Amino acid sequence: MFAGPIFNREAITSPRQLKHYVMRAGYVAGMFVLMYTTSQATFGWQSAQTVGEVARFGGLLFQIFSLVQLVLVLFFALLFSAGNVAQEKDRQTLILLLMTDLKNRELVLGKLFSSLLLVGVLLAVSVPVFALTYAFGGVSLAQIGASLAICTVTALASGSWGALVALWREKTFQTLAVSVLGTVLFIGAVEAGALFAGPVAGYWIGLLNPFRAMMQVLNPLGPSGDVFPVANILALLGLAVVLNVVAILRLRVWNPSRNLFVAPKEDDIDTSTGKGKVRTVWTNPVIWREMRTKAYGRKIFAIKAAYLAIFAAAMAYIVANPVSDGTLVLGMISMSGFAFVVIGLLGLLLINAQAVTSLTTERDLKTLELLLVTNITAKEFIYGKLGGIFYNTKEIILPPLIMAVYFAATGVLSVENVTYLILGFLCLAAFSAMLGLHAGITYDSSRTAIANSLGTMFFLFLGIFICLMLIIESRSSFLLQLPSFLVFILGGSLGLWGSLTYKNPSPALTMAALSLPFLTFYAITGFLLDNTLGVLIAVAVTYGFTTMAMLVPAVSEFDVALGRSSTDG
Repeated sequence: MFAGPIFNREAITSPRQLKHYVMRAGYVAGMFVLMYTTSQATFGWQSAQTVGEVARFGGLLFQIFSLVQLVLVLFFALLFSAGNVAQEKDRQTLILLLMTDLKNRELVLGKLFSSLLLVGVLLAVSVPVFALTYAFGGVSLAQIGASLAICTVTALASGSWGALVALWREKTFQTLAVSVLGTVLFIGAVEAGALFAGPVAGYWIGLLNPFRAMMQVLNPLGPSGDVFPVANILALLGLAVVLNVVAILRLRVWNPSRNLFVAPKEDDIDTSTGKGKVRTVWTNPVIWREMRTKAYGRKIFAIKAAYLAIFAAAMAYIVANPVSDGTLVLGMISMSGFAFVVIGLLGLLLINAQAVTSLTTERDLKTLELLLVTNITAKEFIYGKLGGIFYNTKEIILPPLIMAVYFAATGVLSVENVTYLILGFLCLAAFSAMLGLHAGITYDSSRTAIANSLGTMFFLFLGIFICLMLIIESRSSFLLQLPSFLVFILGGSLGLWGSLTYKNPSPALTMAALSLPFLTFYAITGFLLDNTLGVLIAVAVTYGFTTMAMLVPAVSEFDVALGRSSTDG
């Protein structure tokens, strides 16, 4: 009862939905598929001969499960809590909650815990799977308990940050962007402080990095020698408490948003008539609204400034370390290349968030219904939205391209490889934008659309990360482990197919869903073999085809997708 009726309602109604059980079963099934893939990557078709080999497999499996689960809970706790509160604000139902006799504590904690309910359930169902790693050996019960505890407090802290930002900002895109960028900046600042603030201060600052805590658990024989990092867990728990206290105290200061009552500026008023000045609207009013109005809030520049700050930090590191010392991340990519990957992937997530919220916001504010009764064509709407997305994210698209040009200018990469790199990134940017619009059209619920769009992007990246880890483990006998990788990739194809074809299935989307993970896997192996042109062709063909498979139905069957009949025009 501490969280109030909001959480009680969520806890009672969630088990009534089929997806609640599908998610639980699917998460466990995914862990078992990952377990099988790891076993094939470790042993191949041979059987383990000694107890030591099985114990080493158990230790490797525990490391993969722990790291993957930590990344999952960090991202989805942030996404669920931020999206849950942002949806209330977009639909203006948060004002109704503020008018009730709910206490600030009940409202803030109720929304937080109801958003984290699914994350908590998935952590609970993972306990038996982690117990299997203990049965294999190579890991202790204290390590398993510490891993689950770190994931729990990380989810709580991440969800608290997402809820606080959602209560603070008035637009969904601002909420998602500030939440993601704030998390990246926070982890980067904590890591920098831990490295440069001195041994004593660095130790206390480093307690706030969950990845440091997890690496300490995975390496019990390291310098700390502490299997169960109580200090890290208490620090993350304290961070969550501080974030929730701030949200509770500022709830009715931030809400209702003052933007609901903003009076027009004097410059916008015609002194002769006393009325607002009339602005000329372009032929396509959709792209005019996207480019000439503050449709995504008045503080959008702060989001771009935060992204550019991360880019500046990455460039400073690259300039300060022009010659690689031979250190490879994951054993296959240089630190400069890793910096480009981080900036690029972060930019793709922001482009996708901009795209999906550009349509879900219209739906929540009921302005989409007004557009549907006008004579705006599907092409004007879709292309107008895409034009607005690329215009508003131009400061996000340019930094990775600038970094690639710098690589060519300094001789890190050849002009040919930089050309491939730029073309591949632009293909991924177009895919990210179209995927966001496709999810916004497909799902009626804004929270579901955001979760599917950003979740699809996240799982594509996470799948690539897992494949890289396993490829390194099985590099000496890669062909023998190819069937296990295909099983893993097939599972991703089925999940992608379910997301893309949820409402309007088509043969093209089915083909795209089945081919995307396979060709992405081919691009990874091509990169390992230095086949740069093959990587570009794979990325351009698969992501370009998927983009067109989503774009063509959106333009040609827009009325059907949104429920407007041909007679409504």
